[in-house]
Amino acid sequence: MTRLTPAGPTPAGPTPAGPVGPDDAMRIALAASARVHGTTSPNPPVGCVVLAADGTVAGVGATAPPGGPHAEVVALAQAGERARGGTAVVTLEPCAHHGRTPPCTDALRAAGIAAVHVAVADPNPVAAGGAEALRAAGLTVTVGTLAPDIVDAVAAGPLRAWLHAQRTGRPHVTWKFAATLDGRSAAADGTSRWITGPAARARVHTLRATSDAVVVGTGTALADDPALTARDVDGTPLARQPLRVVAGLRDVAPGSHLDAPDVLHVRTHDPDEVIAALHARGVVDVLLEGGPRLAGAFLAAGRVDRVLAHVAPALLGAGAAALGDAGVGTIGDILRLHVARVELVGGDILIDALVGAAPGAAAPAGAADGQVVATVSAPRPADRSGSTPDGSGP
Repeated sequence: MTRLTPAGPTPAGPTPAGPVGPDDAMRIALAASARVHGTTSPNPPVGCVVLAADGTVAGVGATAPPGGPHAEVVALAQAGERARGGTAVVTLEPCAHHGRTPPCTDALRAAGIAAVHVAVADPNPVAAGGAEALRAAGLTVTVGTLAPDIVDAVAAGPLRAWLHAQRTGRPHVTWKFAATLDGRSAAADGTSRWITGPAARARVHTLRATSDAVVVGTGTALADDPALTARDVDGTPLARQPLRVVAGLRDVAPGSHLDAPDVLHVRTHDPDEVIAALHARGVVDVLLEGGPRLAGAFLAAGRVDRVLAHVAPALLGAGAAALGDAGVGTIGDILRLHVARVELVGGDILIDALVGAAPGAAAPAGAADGQVVATVSAPRPADRSGSTPDGSGP
């Protein structure tokens, strides 16, 4: 039976008035980090909560854009004197080095913090060591000792791409596509608007807004003329926009959406060269939107880390496949993914899967066969024309 996994910790709502424990404080910190996701690269989107000595929330902070204060400093400033003798709850180990800003370990010690709870250790050898530095200064520090579902949610949430980049030295790549149940991304005549419904398309625009770069091949650019911008339901551009990238040797069409000075054109078919060009620009989180040949090339090169498949309960029977040649010549080479999450988004199914996970890898805490986690929005309405055209979106 297909495993449909739970959504994880409940997102934090209004800040509680009474005392809270480290687990609940970390949920608040995670929600704070989510609000700045996509605005901090190449720095990590970190959330921090400062609890006063009586356990009440005294301050909440998140990482500012590069050059601005880190999450701990923001939360400490909000807490003021209430931080003295209190506890800091942070999604990522506080930094112990002096970069654009002073070490967060110094700020925590100066504020009189007595204890620190960290969800995830910092894998960056330059910034790591914060936990040990704080312990040496007499603070009580715990790392990764919270409820497993919270630690999992932090590592797989806003910090996912940054942690990946630190551990591998390259940006994290998510391949997003939309297809019918029979794997088609377009009809026999090339039309593709729309395979999935408004709720799925809205989800993609949110994803673009939290990504550093959105990449398509020249084939998709020429066939669909996508805008690759992040927009709200009425087509208005969102405040935060990703770097738009075209990969391939051909020119884009003059006057098209991607014929613009702020579009990066990487003239290569080599996924590693595309990734290197993005890495040089400080890109951490890449959204690969197509087309089939480019996605196949990235998969064949082992450069896709996550797959977001928006599957419509519909059939075409003929037309373009969602994926081109991915280097699989025999069933023994099949690329099997680890399903991390399944949702109903409007009337469509969203499968969130990881590439390269070990066969039989454990599902997130609380998963159960046959469990549906959530239904997002209402079933698809009959009228499917209420969104700004963009052939790269689902």
